[in-house]
Amino acid sequence: MTAYIAKRLLAAIPVLFGLTIIVFLIMAMIPGDPATAILGSYATPENVERLNRQLGLDKPLVQQYFIWLGNMLHGDFGRSYTLNRPVLDEVLERFSATLILAGTSLVLCSVLGLIAGVISAVRQFSWVDKIITFVVLIGISVPSFWLGLLLILVFAVDLRWFPASGMFAIYGGGDLPDLLHHLFLPALTLAVVATGVIARLTRTAMLEVLRQDYIRTARAKGVTENAVIYKHAFKAALVTVIPVIGIQAGFVLGGAVYIETVFQWPGIGSMLVKAISTRDLLLVQGGVLVVAAAYVLFNLAADVVQTILDPRLR
Repeated sequence: MTAYIAKRLLAAIPVLFGLTIIVFLIMAMIPGDPATAILGSYATPENVERLNRQLGLDKPLVQQYFIWLGNMLHGDFGRSYTLNRPVLDEVLERFSATLILAGTSLVLCSVLGLIAGVISAVRQFSWVDKIITFVVLIGISVPSFWLGLLLILVFAVDLRWFPASGMFAIYGGGDLPDLLHHLFLPALTLAVVATGVIARLTRTAMLEVLRQDYIRTARAKGVTENAVIYKHAFKAALVTVIPVIGIQAGFVLGGAVYIETVFQWPGIGSMLVKAISTRDLLLVQGGVLVVAAAYVLFNLAADVVQTILDPRLR
């Protein structure tokens, strides 16, 4: 197992290296001059030239990339022009808020998706199965940003059960109950689509396992139905579902970008939106790279868990 994990980590290195190239090139191809955007009304030709020289933007693109990459390998992601603070400090501070939102959503969609999928498979073609299938299809089809606005309108504006924005109350609060109160709506919005995907695939995997010969043998030996479903069928189906949960973790992390904008959640998504609008290149590059690296690590963790659950892969 240790050798497998080490092998997977080594395989992730060229992926991360490729990500740095893609992120750098995308930001380099964005039209406009970063120095002009930063200086604003003070963007005289002399000031623009001076700032480009200070930022290293007057050098060839390849040289800019290797300077940026070398600094990152030494833990220096640069300094944000607009915030006047190290990029890494800002990204890690914002990323912690994003992890709270994305982690809660992932746990929520995994639990609800697995439960809905198992019930739907066990009660195949029943009214329960039809209701779950209908709700899941609606959840997959509804755009997350539209659902977020709808939840704000109903639960924040009309009913006033939950706050519409922020991570903590402006006055007072700041404790765990206050965090959970603000977290409910954005986490639920972010989890809806992933819940539908996990539920559908869990149902399919469970139905396939329940038709296997060893399940019929277990029932013929007098094993209780609950033991057949949860000890045998669910464990076997989980091997198929775990990689899907890993992929959904990445989608949840990426979806946090616009959900944070809708709910004004102070995470890395809202930071990236502001950084792009102000042409803060180093902040955008650092934020995107951290999110992409987290996506790779989530999928690596899913592969490791799948290997632990499935002896055939070992």
